[in-house]
Amino acid sequence: MASFVAASRAAIKFLQLPSSGFLAPCLQNATLINQQQVRHRRTKHWDPKWKRLRKAKFVKIDIPNLNEKPDELSQEQIKTRMKERGILPPRPWLERPFYISCTGGVFEPYVPPEGDGRMSAISREGAKQKIEQLEKKTKSMMAIRKIRNYDEDFEPPEFAVHAQDIYVDAHRTLCEKNKYKLREIVTERAYPELMHNVADKTIRWQFLKSLEPPRVVHARCTDVITKENIFAQVTVRFHSQQTLAIYDRFGRLMHGSETVPKDCLEYVVFEKHLANEYGVWRLHEKIIPDWMPPKAPAFITYRVDDEPPVVATEAESKAVVPEADKGKTETVATA
Repeated sequence: MASFVAASRAAIKFLQLPSSGFLAPCLQNATLINQQQVRHRRTKHWDPKWKRLRKAKFVKIDIPNLNEKPDELSQEQIKTRMKERGILPPRPWLERPFYISCTGGVFEPYVPPEGDGRMSAISREGAKQKIEQLEKKTKSMMAIRKIRNYDEDFEPPEFAVHAQDIYVDAHRTLCEKNKYKLREIVTERAYPELMHNVADKTIRWQFLKSLEPPRVVHARCTDVITKENIFAQVTVRFHSQQTLAIYDRFGRLMHGSETVPKDCLEYVVFEKHLANEYGVWRLHEKIIPDWMPPKAPAFITYRVDDEPPVVATEAESKAVVPEADKGKTETVATA
């Protein structure tokens, strides 16, 4: 035993060379006796106190059988597999949630009387129009009563003033091309119609005054899909004085004028989602009567390419002017 200890000590002395710094850390530690074992962070835990408990802490993972074919399983086995994996059974139909914020058009649109805005109430035609409007007011009054079930403060004269403010804000926002604010003032149906062909154009619009106070001429209510989902549409008559000028991308006037005011008679439809607690009145559409004359088209500007240079023919290039006629040509040109 003593000889074995002496041999081991001699081997240790032989291993402890001055160049031991070039050995790996594990070999250097192995050559030293009575030195604490070094545990590297990547391999050993710094505290071996709870080593046995850490060894017992593991998660069992159930690996699914990928070779299992669903066609070979029964309905009960498929149901058990889906419950284990937390998968809901497929439905035979597809359900996609959607939100209807506005209607797709004007239901029971108002038909403006011909010659409105030009005939006075004193004349025979004007008095006839007033009587026809009174006859058609029954449905409008029923619709206004239904609107009051959701909005108790709704009054047609007050709403007409509020509708005029919405009308002015919508046109001013359109001139500013503020798309985000415009979506809050107009409905999703009116938005693409307002923004159509507006790019690369400058719009100057101004509301000068009202020739006649705005008034509610038509009101209707309808339900969409369910009886509780009710929409209301109110048509307001505006007779005002405005100026409109549209410039193209080169700054050339395409339509209208900024100095010449025009009298405008318009029938604007406003819509509100009554079933929505936070619904607001928004501009929905403008009614253009059939008897109204068509508007003049705007001047369209386009790019004109330069004309190609005129190439002289061979006969013209070979033609030589006589010397006697050269002086005459020059005098005529200078004259």
